[in-house]
Amino acid sequence: MIKVENINKTFGLNHVLKNISFEIHESEIVAIQGRSGAGKTTLLKIVGLIDKPDTGNIIFDNVILDNLNESKKSEFRNQKVGFVFQFHNLLPEFNCLENICLPYLIGNYNFSKAKLRAEKVMYDLNIDNLKNKMPNEVSGGEQQRVAIARSLINSPKLVLADEPTGNLDSKNSVEMFNLFKMISQKYNTTFMIITHDNDLASKCDRTIKIHDGYIIN
Repeated sequence: MIKVENINKTFGLNHVLKNISFEIHESEIVAIQGRSGAGKTTLLKIVGLIDKPDTGNIIFDNVILDNLNESKKSEFRNQKVGFVFQFHNLLPEFNCLENICLPYLIGNYNFSKAKLRAEKVMYDLNIDNLKNKMPNEVSGGEQQRVAIARSLINSPKLVLADEPTGNLDSKNSVEMFNLFKMISQKYNTTFMIITHDNDLASKCDRTIKIHDGYIIN
């Protein structure tokens, strides 16, 4: 499904990623680990077309993503990829349902359809009771579930998660991974998860470790 080929990335004199290559298959849950500054977030941004490599290719379902024009890249980010971050990035002026609708509205502008899709995802994630609540009215674990629902509204094939359990206690972290597992099995969604949590990484299908810009396993 995803093939990363010989990715290199530098920032000034800092060679952050060095000849990174790997493959991830449909519905796999893969952890990305390494110390701070190892290049994990940069790699995630490159896979999600938020950043560009200096050299190398990202191939998604046999399509070389760098060959896409900017319009197609934007469409790819919106339709094929979901993003989940450590800090939920929910907009405080919108309720939970409206926050989940936002990625769908970017490409479709139809709130009625967006609302139906959001309600279905919220039901699947067992957070339909939060529809009308504002982000500051729900717990941190619930906010992260809302953020995950938002990442799923366009039925992406790939979810990129950067420290999704970083602000959660151990109980909520386990529940979060169980959600990822359910989503992966139900929708054949693939997950790339950056995490410092070794317990979470051990539950993933496999782990890719990055050290000083290189994959070491």
